[in-house]
Amino acid sequence: MNEEASGLPVRPRIRPADPRFSSGPCKKYPGWDLSHLNPQFLGRSHRAKFPKQRLKDAIDISHRLLGLPADWKLGIVPGSDTGAFEIALWSLLGSRPVDVLVWESFSSDWARDLQALGIDGLNLLQAEYGELPDLTRVEPAHDVVMVYNGTTSGVCLPNLDWLAADREGLVLCDATSAAYAMPMDFDRLDVVTWSWQKVLGSEAAHGMLALSPRAVERLETSLPRYPLPKLFRLTRGDKLIEGIFSGATINTPSMLALEDLHAALAWAEKIGGREALWQRTRANFDCIDSWVSRTPWIDWLASDPATRSPTSMCLQVVDTDFTRLAQEQQQAAINAMLAKLEQENVAFDIGNYRSAPPGFRIWGGATVETSDLEALTPWLDWVFADFKQNSQEN
Repeated sequence: MNEEASGLPVRPRIRPADPRFSSGPCKKYPGWDLSHLNPQFLGRSHRAKFPKQRLKDAIDISHRLLGLPADWKLGIVPGSDTGAFEIALWSLLGSRPVDVLVWESFSSDWARDLQALGIDGLNLLQAEYGELPDLTRVEPAHDVVMVYNGTTSGVCLPNLDWLAADREGLVLCDATSAAYAMPMDFDRLDVVTWSWQKVLGSEAAHGMLALSPRAVERLETSLPRYPLPKLFRLTRGDKLIEGIFSGATINTPSMLALEDLHAALAWAEKIGGREALWQRTRANFDCIDSWVSRTPWIDWLASDPATRSPTSMCLQVVDTDFTRLAQEQQQAAINAMLAKLEQENVAFDIGNYRSAPPGFRIWGGATVETSDLEALTPWLDWVFADFKQNSQEN
């Protein structure tokens, strides 16, 4: 007896060509292969002339591809986006009150770090998962610490119009799952950080730190409140260490990861640059949004359509057979669905973040093919129908 005749949920016939929808490390760009990596600079000192130029080239291409203003500095730093943002927090803050926007896990981490550092005048503007804080409470005279896109909540800033153009404070922005995926108004920002393994799908471990002229001025005129470890130092005396922003990294980088970044940057430029990356990301969001709009058992975690992330697409189950369960039972049900999807080689790593409400988190960055997301959604319906049938039988 076949599944349809037996009343069992019918297994879809078409699987995604690539089941990798992880929110980090993210899928490689279409067609990626190890042969795309140039081995010429492997096993060489990163201080030697040509390997150092290779690092500078990655900085220059990244600067151009992202569309940073010409007078901004960009450098490669240790520790992925986390390292880049911690460097900014430790090096720049303390001379003014700080407004910290908290609405998901990583922004909460930054708030805790600043509390531990004893920053005076620290104001936490908080919201629950799925929401944004009250942005009107941000003071133009204060420094601001925020994420652009909440990777663990799927809530993204709709714009930066709420930041005063003539503000006195600096704006520090963790943009790790926003950079290259969506337009960003750099005129309203002063520090932007991201990592290689998100929208470009490259390798982890290194971060990018972009500084506006106002941020550089702060570095050169305000001494840090505490001694900085070597990995965090951006100045020597009262001058910016220019080498960090021209390929002389603070510590030894992975030249293999650097070559992988070069391959990803070359792919991005080949397909049309940042506008093409934005379009691919938006097409992926539109695919999932269309499915959600016609599917009664699932909904976005972000309540406001204007704030729904097109990269870390976070979804919640709203069917009553699911919502009446205790939270640990909900998570157990999600885990069972995830296990089935992985067993079927349909989707890897699409569970909610550990501190988020039970649900799904599907990466929609530019390296993901829309056709794979189109193939995924019937499988999500299939595993949920299986859960539904089991819950009714029990």
